[in-house]
Amino acid sequence: MPLKTFKPYTHSRRQMSVLSFSDITKISPEKSLTKIIKKKGGRNNTGKAMVRFKGGGHKRFYRIIDFKRDKLNIPAEVIAIEYDPNRSSRLALLKYEDGEKRYIIQPVDVNVGDSIMSGPNAEIKPGNSLPLANIPLGAFIHNLEFIASKGGQLVRSAGVAAQLLAKEGDYAHVRMPSGEIRLIRVNCYATIGRVGNLDHENIVIGSAGRNRHMGRKPHVRGTAMNAVDHPHGGGRGRSKGDNQPRSPWNQPAKGFKTRPKKVWDWVILSRRNKDKK
Repeated sequence: MPLKTFKPYTHSRRQMSVLSFSDITKISPEKSLTKIIKKKGGRNNTGKAMVRFKGGGHKRFYRIIDFKRDKLNIPAEVIAIEYDPNRSSRLALLKYEDGEKRYIIQPVDVNVGDSIMSGPNAEIKPGNSLPLANIPLGAFIHNLEFIASKGGQLVRSAGVAAQLLAKEGDYAHVRMPSGEIRLIRVNCYATIGRVGNLDHENIVIGSAGRNRHMGRKPHVRGTAMNAVDHPHGGGRGRSKGDNQPRSPWNQPAKGFKTRPKKVWDWVILSRRNKDKK
């Protein structure tokens, strides 16, 4: 899908790029598969801002997506490709033989008119969902379950894919898009192929107003604040006052391990950063 650029009739238009939306075949969402999103603007029940730099944005409907792919051994036809304002990927609207409609994340090379299916005996082709035990080694997958029957939780962003490397007993070795290699149980389902909308990573926002339209308020640097508001604030000029990089709550921001040690850390065979085991 090509990117669209503009003549520089304003400063922000000079660098801005958008997707052409040439792949979209249906504009309005399926009404039975939508629900209202109630915005909170990053605030809690008392009105206190709990998440910084969040608020505003255009109204959206949430599209209910079938991450579980639990309608097994029933063929479905792709009847539309739609835009989803809540995620980077496109959606494929499926219509099953019994008349039910469901949304899934659109993989690359899945278009209107294609037939896809879920189940252990499904064909190995983009869009079909199978257990890892039935997927050949080396295959690229997405919408990967971390816990069996809970639905896909991993590898769902535009353009990404994981790779199935090996199978040993009840576990499969999967290389994640980050380069991390981890163990996933072979009874977990995954969808064949790479997530579509590959050009999403090449989009240039181009203007602050476009960010506000997406609900993102300006992200202010700590060194631009006063000393009362941030550990990097105050001082003379652009200086953080001989402090180590820290968060507003005085937690070290570089070289300090903040990830809690979970009981499932043993499933990680190779971490993203090769220098730190």
